Amino acid sequence: MALIKTFSNQNFECGTDEAGRGCLAGPVTAAAVILNPDFSNLLLNDSKQLSESKRLLLKPIIECEAIAFAVSHIHEEEIDTVNILNASIKAMHASISKLTVQPSFIIVDGNKFKPYSNIPHQTIIKGDSKYLSIAAASILAKTYRDLYMEKIHEEFPMYNWKKNKGYPSKEHRAAIKKYGVTKYHRKSFRLLPEQYTLDL
Repeated sequence: MALIKTFSNQNFECGTDEAGRGCLAGPVTAAAVILNPDFSNLLLNDSKQLSESKRLLLKPIIECEAIAFAVSHIHEEEIDTVNILNASIKAMHASISKLTVQPSFIIVDGNKFKPYSNIPHQTIIKGDSKYLSIAAASILAKTYRDLYMEKIHEEFPMYNWKKNKGYPSKEHRAAIKKYGVTKYHRKSFRLLPEQYTLDL
């Protein structure tokens, strides 16, 4: 099914989405994208529906052809302080604030958002598989976050963040049990199943 171009029919409609909410380590990352009304790309879809190679192929296309885009990380300490939902919204707001063009309308993947700067907005469940700008934002959020996790993997290779990107895989949990936690782990998350105890 082809993705819809705009929700509001306004030229500067911004789509925003985040990546990494369910991770045990690393930031939550959001992107905001304003696409040209003429933009079309048959490959573009929700980042979760695409392979890593296709996401990396689309990243420079989106960056080159978007009217404006921005990406923001909110890191572990802040996630632990304000909780993951508020951190996700904060990352979206931070991305929107960095756009070089002021959006006239904001469409948001999911069902939770806080108003930004009196700009009208609409939350859309599964918006990343319905609207082009949210799909584009989902790809930028995911690719930028993955690249960040690959970078910090070099510092702590035993957790294999290059592969699991900080998500709670069996391998990641086994490494936490064996080596403990790092400065990149979210201390407010349940890092291990209840049968394990962890000294924080």
